[in-house]
Amino acid sequence: MPVLNEQAYLEHAVRSVLVQDLDGPAEVILALGPSTDDTDAIARRLAEQDPRVRLIANPAADIPIGLNLAIRAARHATIVRVDAHSELEPGYTRRALATLARVRAANVGGVMRADGRTPFQRAVARAYNSPIGLGGGSYHSGGEEGPAESAYLGVMRRAVLDEVGLFDETIRRGEDWELNLRIRRAGYRVWFDPALAVTYWPRERWSRLARQFRSTGTWRGELVRRYGRRNSLRFFAPPALVVLVLLAIAVGALLVTGAIGGAAALAASVVFVPLAAYAVLVAGSALGTAAGPGLRERMWTLVVIPTMHLAWGSGFLLGAARGAREDVDTSRLDRNTPLP
Repeated sequence: MPVLNEQAYLEHAVRSVLVQDLDGPAEVILALGPSTDDTDAIARRLAEQDPRVRLIANPAADIPIGLNLAIRAARHATIVRVDAHSELEPGYTRRALATLARVRAANVGGVMRADGRTPFQRAVARAYNSPIGLGGGSYHSGGEEGPAESAYLGVMRRAVLDEVGLFDETIRRGEDWELNLRIRRAGYRVWFDPALAVTYWPRERWSRLARQFRSTGTWRGELVRRYGRRNSLRFFAPPALVVLVLLAIAVGALLVTGAIGGAAALAASVVFVPLAAYAVLVAGSALGTAAGPGLRERMWTLVVIPTMHLAWGSGFLLGAARGAREDVDTSRLDRNTPLP
């Protein structure tokens, strides 16, 4: 578990691992980045209370570096990746180990079940769980059991990780997709099991959400530069939306100033049609449910979905154009915290 500034979530995440029902021995390895809150103190207390919790330093703070440090320190044949913003469902590990054996896979993952504690966080969770929000990946919206392109978090065979070379430490976001690509290219199976579920707690503030998605999009653009058509077509939808918005702004300016008119104005106005359809889709997703979400959560959903798409899409265009250039996801850092 790579950890950085997770004082509000770390203890719940670790305890959800410690209570997993297993027949054999297990350990929880926390790769601790340079946190500026009480995360390290919480981690030390957890390690003092339970000898299965082991602490290692991850001064670089990067997720793939922390994961590799923890994997190299691990003493067992199976690696269960856990996010400090997540909680494993009861029986998760036992079920995953059974699935690994049953289908002879190298990596098994399940559903990211996003949840929230505030209206904003619940709105983000709704977007995560909706096809219109992150769309496409079965680990977001569920689906049939079977071979998969990637796996959320993942329960992995250590021998296969050693064979393919662990996580690529030059990739700061999307490292799981790239690892699973190498696993599949080596001839092994990556498997989706919808019976596996992990609770995920999204970012708590709009600014952090936007920063997270911009960074994720930038690194997806970098992955497109590196791997081209091996990337799914769904990754190109958010940047297409950004291009449409920019075109609409330009056309709107031309119409308002009278720079174009007549048939040319009518033809140019076609750019507004897909944007109008998108707005209706977002509004329907946010407001269409008759019962359940409160008004504040619905209003936040109207903001959250476009934020996710536009931040991700703009990051993608930058990453595809010039590469990620060591882009850092600062969504879990305080603004006054110096980068390592």
